[in-house]
Amino acid sequence: MAAKRSPARKKLIATALELFATQGVTETTTRQIAERAGVNEVTIFRQFGNKHGLLLATIEEAGVFSSIAQVLARQAREVSGLDQALRDYVDGRLEALAAVPDFVRSLVGEAGQYAPEYRQAIGRELSQANRFVAEYLETAIRQGHCQALLPAEQIASLLNSLILGYAVLEFTHESHPLWGDRQAFLNHLVLLFLRGAVQSQPGGLALGEPGVALASSPAMDQGQQLQVQRRLMPGESHGTLKISSEVRPEIRLETETIIEDLPAPLVHDILRQGKEQGSQDYALIYVLFGAGLSPEEIVALERQHHSCDRNQQLLRIPQDPTRLVPINQWILGKRYGSYLKNPLTQWLKSRKDSCPTLFITAEKTPCSVATIAERWRICTAKFSANFPLAQAQQTWRVEMLVRGMSQENLSLLTGLSPLALEPYAARAKVKLALEQAIQLDQRRPSDGGE
Repeated sequence: MAAKRSPARKKLIATALELFATQGVTETTTRQIAERAGVNEVTIFRQFGNKHGLLLATIEEAGVFSSIAQVLARQAREVSGLDQALRDYVDGRLEALAAVPDFVRSLVGEAGQYAPEYRQAIGRELSQANRFVAEYLETAIRQGHCQALLPAEQIASLLNSLILGYAVLEFTHESHPLWGDRQAFLNHLVLLFLRGAVQSQPGGLALGEPGVALASSPAMDQGQQLQVQRRLMPGESHGTLKISSEVRPEIRLETETIIEDLPAPLVHDILRQGKEQGSQDYALIYVLFGAGLSPEEIVALERQHHSCDRNQQLLRIPQDPTRLVPINQWILGKRYGSYLKNPLTQWLKSRKDSCPTLFITAEKTPCSVATIAERWRICTAKFSANFPLAQAQQTWRVEMLVRGMSQENLSLLTGLSPLALEPYAARAKVKLALEQAIQLDQRRPSDGGE
């Protein structure tokens, strides 16, 4: 299709694009296009061969994919986090497809009628568009300080396939039971990729990584819980547990899962450092250890997502509106205020700005994942070891299991499956076993003859 782009050709392509978009490929005839463009129908056959040839030229020459590249390049510069990047892209593509439902229906429905060279050419154009998306996702993953578990082009291919599949389902069925609405599909799609395609820290647990469900930890009263945290302190700087595919050969993991929960004295020291840095840092560290949220979840939180009363303090997770997470009063044996008066409520009460997000920059704009990571680095800088931010979330998960929560209930709070929580349950069992051994050793042995 290397013909010279004459004014007549440009007019035909623009007209075809308009008609294909508004009434679909099937319902659009070459005669309609010629009449609308003010040319003889023979001109179409001479320049493009047939309607499918004109469709291909429209895709190749109308600048559709180059415009996508420009839009994505601009969005990549403005993106504030991986979650938002995914939402912006998926929402944008769904809106674009929803604007031309007839075109989508006919393009898919007529695909079997296209000559092989046309299908191959359309495939090349789609591959080019996929590369633009991959570059956009690579930028968002890098800016979000995440690690991709798949090549960016594979992530883009999966994402685009799911988007197109949803669009076809929506445009070809009056009603379907798979999704309540487009927003529900968007929320679940973003969660799927955040937990299955990337991980927040290299070497840490990938969100959604598989494991095997174990029996839940036995419940303990508060005195026993405090003893566990205190007695493990003298002998270990922090707990480490590795779970690999060798533990259960039927489970194939991409990488080893490393659980490194922090000991209680260190956690309290980090909270103390946060308090010294200021009310926002104190509130941030409090949420990290008190609710076990990831940086991606924290940066998406707005004031409207926080609620508290005398009996509870809750955060509603924007990425999954059905998910509520409580913020603990007690963190590893020490109480940090009440539900109504604590580091987070004090921080929110002190603010005079109008920014809706829970945490902000010095310029009163929403925090990014990079900002959260930097505040964590500052609050842990005085300690000799380098503690990855992911350890705060791991510490909370292990603590909840040690305190008696079942894997099934922790699954509801974290959004992970009980399967993915096995490494945490195994670590909690190790801590409980150590505590039991210490307690037994402190008892006076009975005489063997008694």
